[in-house]
Amino acid sequence: MCGRFTLAVDARELEEAFELASSVRLEPRYNIAPTEQVPAVRLGPKGRELVEMRWGLIPFWAKDEKIGHRLINARVEGAAEKPAFREAFRHRRCVIPSTGFFEWRVEGRRRQPFLVHRKDGGLFGIAGLWERWRGPEGRVESFTLLTRPAAGPVAALHDRMPVVLAPEQAGPWLDPAADPEGETLSIPFDADAWEATPVNPAVNDPRNKGPECIAPWDEDGGG
Repeated sequence: MCGRFTLAVDARELEEAFELASSVRLEPRYNIAPTEQVPAVRLGPKGRELVEMRWGLIPFWAKDEKIGHRLINARVEGAAEKPAFREAFRHRRCVIPSTGFFEWRVEGRRRQPFLVHRKDGGLFGIAGLWERWRGPEGRVESFTLLTRPAAGPVAALHDRMPVVLAPEQAGPWLDPAADPEGETLSIPFDADAWEATPVNPAVNDPRNKGPECIAPWDEDGGG
């Protein structure tokens, strides 16, 4: 499961890391939530491009866009065969740049958020699938994040986690002709390079968008 994440990085760093064909404009995002417009890397006519897409995949055959609320994540184990994802798996792949994702430890009524991130603070990608859907108000481009069984520090918080890719691993995944079976996604997770840090419960409310959402938090004493 991945229900919230961050992207707080310099635009130039993102351009270079993902070898984008053109320059981009980027604002730091500290609490990205489902249904929001999110930067995504995909293959375009001139190479890799960064586009905005809605989080929550709407299959091309859907009658109602609300189905996207249920399709924010897709299990990598069955994505190539499931009707909602199989066409995107074959033809429309993306990578969502990120600097961290959130998971929660629930104890009674208390939900303590943790930011899962690289120890070096580095940029990474989350493997995704995207679709075009035409509704009454025009075309909508949307995506889902692929998930895998949790490992490393995530396993203590949840049984699933995003399929994370180093920027240099994005190339094969983005090109279905180069990796039709999605073998790139089976690259082992380097658990030693990651950590989960307790952060400000302000992130529990998706309306909170500032840097306070990733502020370290003492679980006993607060910030």
